[in-house]
Parts: sequence; structure tokens; C-alpha cells
Amino acid sequence: MQLHTARLCLDCQEIHDGKICPICGSESFAYISRWIPAPERRVAARPTPEPETQADLYRQLLSPDRTQPAASRWLKRGVFGLAAVSAAAWALKWKSGSEEAGSHRSPKAPEEASKTS
Repeated sequence: MQLHTARLCLDCQEIHDGKICPICGSESFAYISRWIPAPERRVAARPTPEPETQADLYRQLLSPDRTQPAASRWLKRGVFGLAAVSAAAWALKWKSGSEEAGSHRSPKAPEEASKTS
């Protein structure tokens, strides 16, 4: 019987490990480990990591890799900005082109317009 699970019946003072006493059937008990300290079950205690090492590990996981040269970062940003401006200009040109085409149409067909002139 393990000391962590051993119970002392408070009525008949029997030691058991069940929910009820096998001798008197009482449910009133107290754990033996209350009076007798139980030793650590592990053979060796867990190693505690050094706080500085653990903090450095978290910093590395949370921060992005900053070993990139500044020139390559600016180059990537410039390419992205140029692409965004080009896409916006293309969208505006396409939208204004479709509006102009719609506003220059005459209500008459092209053949009728040539006959009247």
C-alpha cells in the first residue's frame, strides 16, 4: 500500500486504501500522509531551467528574425509599394475608361449618325 493513498479509519483506527473502511464500513477517515510526510516518488527531481535561458528562448520564439540586412528589407518594401501603386493606377484607369466609353455613346446607332451628317 502506498503512503499517498493510505487512510486511517477514525472509528476503528484501521489502515486501508478504499473509500470505506473494510472492517467497520465507516466513511470517516484521514490520510496517513497528514502525519507522516511522504517522500518524493521520483528518483531524481526535475531540473529547473535557468530563468535567463528560458527568457531568451521566449524572446527568440516571439521576435522575428532580424538578421536580414536593412537594404534587402527596403528593397522588398519598395517592390511591394510599387506593385500596390501600379495596381491602384490600373484600377482607376480601367474604371475611368469604362465611364468615358459609356458617356460618349450617342443614343442613335452609328449608321444613323453618319446618314444625318
